[in-house]
Amino acid sequence: YQLMSTLLRRPFLSSMLTVSGRRRVTNRIMIVICILATVLTVGAMLLVIGYVCYKGVSSLSLNVFTNGPAPQGEPNGGLLNGIVGTLELLGLGSIFGIPLGIFGGIYQAESKSKLASFIRLLTDVLNSIPSIVLGLFAYVIVVLPMAQLNPGHAFSLFAGSIALGIIMIPTIIRTTEEILKLVPNGLREASLALGASEARTMFSVILPAAREGIITGIMLAIARIAGETAPLLFTAFGNMTFSMAIDEPIDALPLNIYKYATSPWESLHNLAFAGALILISFILILSILTRYILRNKMVH
Repeated sequence: YQLMSTLLRRPFLSSMLTVSGRRRVTNRIMIVICILATVLTVGAMLLVIGYVCYKGVSSLSLNVFTNGPAPQGEPNGGLLNGIVGTLELLGLGSIFGIPLGIFGGIYQAESKSKLASFIRLLTDVLNSIPSIVLGLFAYVIVVLPMAQLNPGHAFSLFAGSIALGIIMIPTIIRTTEEILKLVPNGLREASLALGASEARTMFSVILPAAREGIITGIMLAIARIAGETAPLLFTAFGNMTFSMAIDEPIDALPLNIYKYATSPWESLHNLAFAGALILISFILILSILTRYILRNKMVH
C-alpha cells in the first residue's frame, strides 16, 4: 500500500492517469455521437419509408396493377404501363451496364498501368456526375440521331436503357474492383501453379470467390437506377398507352410518381404513393431473393 501510494505521487504516473482519463471520456463522447448519428440516419429513413407505406398501402388496389393511366381526375387509373416499362428499362439497362461494369472492374483490379489509373479517375468522376447530365448525354448520342433517322421514334425504350446503363457502370466498376482486391492472393497463386492461364484463373477462381460482393454491387446499381427520373425525361419520355416496343416511348414508375405527385388531383397523389411503395418493395424483394439464392449456393 505504501509503495503504491509513493508511486501514484510521482508526476509522471499522475499525468499518465490524467491522459488515460481524458482518452476514456473522449472515447465515450465519440461513441455517443456515433450512436446519435446512426439513430438520426436510420430514424429519417424509417420515417420516410413508414410514411410511404402508410399512404401507399391505402392506395393499392387491383386496378393499380391491371389498368393503365386514366384521364386526369378520373377514377380507376392504374400503373400497369409504368410497372412494365420499369422492368423493361431495368432489364435492358442491366444488359448494357453490367458486363461493361464487371469487365471494367476486372481491368482496374488487375492492371497497374497509368491507363488503369486514369480510367479509375474517370470512373470516380462519372459516379459523381448528376444523373440529369447523363440523361442529357444519352439524349445527344441516342435520341437526336434517332430523330434524324426516324422522326417518329426519337424517344424510346432503347434510349432510356442506354441512359440507365451508363449510370450503372461506375458503381459496378468500383464495387467489382474493391471486391476483387479482397480475394486472397493464395487462390490466384494456387491456380497459376496448377497450370491455369490468367484468364482461366480469373473466371474460374477469382470471380466465383468474389461473386457475392459483385452481385451486391450490381444490386446497388439496380437500386440506384430504379428510381431515376431525370434521365428518362430526356430519353424514354413516358407513354400514356401500353407499349413494349424498343423503338417507342415508354412509361416508368419514376415518371408516374413525378407526374402524379405534382398534379392537383388527389386520386393521382394516391397513385404516386402507390407507385413509390411498389418501387421500394421491388428493390427490397429483389435484394432478399438474391441473398437467399447466394446463401443456398454457398451452403450446397
